[in-house]
Amino acid sequence: MELHLVAAARPNLPKLAALWHALGASALPFRPVLLHTGQHHDAGMFGAHLAGLGLPAPEIALGIGGGSHAELTGRTMMAAEALWRRRRPALVVVPGDVDGSLAAALAARKLGLPVAHLEAGLRCDAPDMPEEINRRAIDAIASLHWAPDEASAARLLAEDHAPDGVRAVGNSMVDTLRRSLPAARGLALPAGLEAGGYGVVTLHRAANVDDPTAFAPLLRGLEEAAALLPLAWPLHPRARARLAAHGLAVPPAVTLLPPLPYLDFLGLLARARLVATDSGGVQEEATALDLPCLTLRPSTERPVTLEAGTSRLVPATALPAAVRQVLAGDWPRARPIPLWDGQAGARMVAHLAQRLG
Repeated sequence: MELHLVAAARPNLPKLAALWHALGASALPFRPVLLHTGQHHDAGMFGAHLAGLGLPAPEIALGIGGGSHAELTGRTMMAAEALWRRRRPALVVVPGDVDGSLAAALAARKLGLPVAHLEAGLRCDAPDMPEEINRRAIDAIASLHWAPDEASAARLLAEDHAPDGVRAVGNSMVDTLRRSLPAARGLALPAGLEAGGYGVVTLHRAANVDDPTAFAPLLRGLEEAAALLPLAWPLHPRARARLAAHGLAVPPAVTLLPPLPYLDFLGLLARARLVATDSGGVQEEATALDLPCLTLRPSTERPVTLEAGTSRLVPATALPAAVRQVLAGDWPRARPIPLWDGQAGARMVAHLAQRLG
């Protein structure tokens, strides 16, 4: 029986990799099939990450990318429905909260296919954020809910999801990080960077880069921060496009890098002094690495990273002050998070064995 693992965007891949490898080590009679919707489709944002994660090229590629939220969701639903009418899997696994994941979940459920939501139960205080809309909608229709922590599982139960379908399995991205870290640390750093002597920047969320009145203050904050600590910024295509559209310039003291393959980015992050980011996945990776994380958002759907101590919500105007705190050693060490132990993939497989085996 086939299990279709839906990968729409780069952040989906490390999460799915944990399940892929756990299924390969199990005795369950399920064959994982990697399905790429096409939302992230170029090498820098998708293809270059596969080898480092131990994943094959997608067996199924829908080729749906570009367009507005509605256009991408609608076209992906149509392509997924056509596929699953002729090739029906036992289960569809959708990770995260991107448009391609929502589209696949909707198409599957309307065909009567069970859906597992990997990274279920996350919530933030931004009900109009596209990702928040998507994750709530996927949770509403999923059959299995794999939560990254106990608080997220408890939230799902409070929302009246069936208890036997909800499991706190842990963070699958941590599985992949632990598996990949030795190889990542062995890679050379970009020219000019020395371990412990730089910070990493990532920005891509619409609330930060689409509006120039939000993006410009962030750039000013980065300029001040870069005077304190060299900064390396792997530039997301969305941020690059918005810089050009808004006529904004990256501070000259910030080193721009292209989008990096998974292992290269992990190696960059693992040897940094700090990270300033609006990425939920990077918040998790920083927590697992005990790396000070300046989260450039007013709220986060991953409060467990705030509770662990290493991640703090930092407005643009407070970014230089936060960098000074880190450099002064005024930043707590990470507290362990239960279930973030590298066994999330095994727990997902155990839940599958119970429910589908």
